Amino acid sequence: MTAVRLADFVKAYDVRGLVPEQLSPEVATALGSAFAQVVVLPEGESGVVVGHDMRASSPGLSQAFAAGVAAHGVDVTTIGLCSTDGLYYASGSLGLAGAMFTASHNPAAYNGIKLCRSAARPVGQDSGLAEVRDLAQWLLDRGQRHAALHAGRPGTVTARDVLGDYAAYLRSLVDLRGGRHLTVVVDAGNGMAGLTVPAVLQGGDLPLTVVPLYFELDGTFPNHEANPLEPENLRDLQAAVLAQGADLGIAFDGDADRCFVVDERGEPVSPSAITALVAEREVAKEVAAGRPAGEVSVVHNLITSRTVPETIASLGARAVRTRVGHSYVKAQMAEHEAVFGGEHSAHYYFRDFWYADTGMLAALHVLAALGEQAGPMSGLVGRFERYVASGELNSRVQDVPGAVGRVRDWALARGASADTLDGLTMTREDEPTWWFSLRSSNTEPLLRLNVEAKDRSTMEHVRDAVLGLVRQEAPA
Repeated sequence: MTAVRLADFVKAYDVRGLVPEQLSPEVATALGSAFAQVVVLPEGESGVVVGHDMRASSPGLSQAFAAGVAAHGVDVTTIGLCSTDGLYYASGSLGLAGAMFTASHNPAAYNGIKLCRSAARPVGQDSGLAEVRDLAQWLLDRGQRHAALHAGRPGTVTARDVLGDYAAYLRSLVDLRGGRHLTVVVDAGNGMAGLTVPAVLQGGDLPLTVVPLYFELDGTFPNHEANPLEPENLRDLQAAVLAQGADLGIAFDGDADRCFVVDERGEPVSPSAITALVAEREVAKEVAAGRPAGEVSVVHNLITSRTVPETIASLGARAVRTRVGHSYVKAQMAEHEAVFGGEHSAHYYFRDFWYADTGMLAALHVLAALGEQAGPMSGLVGRFERYVASGELNSRVQDVPGAVGRVRDWALARGASADTLDGLTMTREDEPTWWFSLRSSNTEPLLRLNVEAKDRSTMEHVRDAVLGLVRQEAPA
């Protein structure tokens, strides 16, 4: 029996493991074989498109996966180096199931796979990934990388370049040419934005000066981790924005499916503010096309600022609140035919991009919004910064139900209402107004706390009281 246990690194939404101890070419072939048998063939998919990021292990792993798929008579299109949203573009435009080899912002020792059906429809633990995992484990335990070959011919493996088409498609959705000239510093973090930003943003007809930081593709991440959620990874961008006198800065994560914004002062702009800004633009576009605002929906997860649903409601559109996680956002967007969806983690989803997340399209919206008015970035988004947030705070807790129960009782005693859509959310509408979310991690004995209030002192009081209860200390 193989020593590899796929359950250790096949997660809720993707595959993410150490190379080669967990994710090796042999494992990739078995996963490709299982993907063909569980998803591609039974669902009548017409083929699979495979792309990869800049990690040294990515080309070999993606080739092994393609071989496993092709062994079952399924044709494979390889697109080589790409961002995750570049793979989603290929899946949507070519009508193919997809596999993207990336570990996103994880350190260099890791790699992973994001799987989707045609039109970028997700494959997660509840929608096929668990079955793919189990079949691949069965194959590996028997010393096989794939089951018996397809009775007919093996599938073909054909290379195709889609970068230019991807860039042209995004630029067709947001036209920057009519705006004022902007200087933008872009930190690619040595990730895939180093490939996609030049293709999308550095055409000669755009009123942009792009100042590049760390555009060299390097999966060892020599400058900083490609995870802009961590404040220390934004410091170089913030310094460059000030040094260049730039209008704004944009940072992408390793596979460039998320974007983060800093204003002209080098101050980070919250993903909730970006969600509200893009929601305004997408709703306005629908209304301009003749659709009543009341028929337009925007999805947000329950950790985004209250500014988001308030902004959507002020436009006369419908705000749809959902659980955290891309599979939930995408499902709600499809159900409500939403034009846009945003998460607190800087994932932004678009109906016009097959309901998939794309950091580059969100960045185009930000650039267009800033270019269409004369004020600074801080002024553009300042109206969305109405509340004070704690950010996500993690606590390692052994008795999760006990901790949640203590917190619930404390909040109920202070007039808050409860809902359990995703973990526990407590909301106090009376003054002083506050709300918080307390959610369990899927993989660790952790509780994740997010608090928001109208002023800092209230936020800090609630934050400290809840953390004290979670960590079994006396609350203030």
